[in-house]
Amino acid sequence: MTTAPPALDQQATTTSPRTVLVASLIGTTIEWYDFFLFATAAGIVFPQLFYGNGDPTVATLLSFATFAVGFVARPIGGLIFGHIGDRFGRRETLIVTMALTGLATAAIGFLPTYAAIGVAAPILLVVLRVVQGIAIGGEWGGAVPSS
Repeated sequence: MTTAPPALDQQATTTSPRTVLVASLIGTTIEWYDFFLFATAAGIVFPQLFYGNGDPTVATLLSFATFAVGFVARPIGGLIFGHIGDRFGRRETLIVTMALTGLATAAIGFLPTYAAIGVAAPILLVVLRVVQGIAIGGEWGGAVPSS
C-alpha cells in the first residue's frame, strides 16, 4: 500500500497564491469596469433618473457623490473580508465578494427611478453603491494572501 508524501497531499488541497492572485486580478478588472460604467452613467443619465427634476447641477453633483460612496466603503470591505478570508478561506471570500458585486450591480440595473418611487430611489442607489464598495474593497483585502 503506497501513500503520497504529506507535502503532495497538502499541495493538492490548498490553492496556490498565484491562482488566487490571477482570479482576484480578473475579478478586480471586471469590478473596475463596473466602476467606470457607473461613472459614465453618473454623469450622463443618473442625475435625471435618480435625483428628480430640480437643479441639474445639484443633481449631477449628487450623482457623482453617489459614485464616490463606493470608494469610501472600500476600506470597510477590506477590514471585513480580510478577517473573513483569514477565518474561512481566500477562495470562498473571493467568490462571495464577486457575487456580492454582481448582485449589487444587477440590482442597480433594476432600480425604479425617482419618478416611480420618489426619494427611495436615490437612497437605494446609495445603499447598493455601499455594498459594491464593500465587496470590491473586500476582494483584495480578503482574497490576496498576506505575506
